[in-house]
Amino acid sequence: MNVAIVGASGFVGTKLLTEALKRGHEVTAIVRNPDKITISHPKLTVTAIDVFDEAALTAALSGHDAVLSAYNAGWDNPNLYDDFIKASQHIEKATQQAGVQRLLVVGGAGSLEVAPGVQLVDTPQFPAEWKAGATAARDYLNLLRQNQELDWTFLSPAILLQPGERTGVFRVGTDQPVFNERGECAISVDDLAVALLNEVENPQFIRQRFTVGY
Repeated sequence: MNVAIVGASGFVGTKLLTEALKRGHEVTAIVRNPDKITISHPKLTVTAIDVFDEAALTAALSGHDAVLSAYNAGWDNPNLYDDFIKASQHIEKATQQAGVQRLLVVGGAGSLEVAPGVQLVDTPQFPAEWKAGATAARDYLNLLRQNQELDWTFLSPAILLQPGERTGVFRVGTDQPVFNERGECAISVDDLAVALLNEVENPQFIRQRFTVGY
């Protein structure tokens, strides 16, 4: 397949890039700073695009089979909430305008339900420093759910997303966190990439959100 990865130089995006190339896909890495892509590969094209330039992004996405968004507005960005929402909407619109049917978005765990009607981001113990980003991802998911044109999928990682090995073995859920027998909800970023590329190749969650955990 021919896939475009938006935010391919970030914490999640680099693993998506590695996993997609490992599986033999043609990959266009769309980044703000191309110098951050330190690998070279015959099936990799690196393109510098500002995601707020919707026309340029539309042109760059044209001809792809799927768009994977790992966009991050920056955790220390004072406008994180607004920038994430606006950028995500630009990516969504550009995907549609480019004629690409499939959009897969990596969001946050904050919108997962930890009790009936209670989302993780709204619990008292949710860390204040992550709240703006988590709320932005939650609110964008609600906006994305209104899109009945694209075959979109939203992936919420486990509550603890961390560096770790690629095992390819994890459990899949939908709107509630996936806990193990010790009450832990975790996934390595490498296995998160496996889960998203699995969904690219074998769609199971069209116009749905899903999550993963060990």
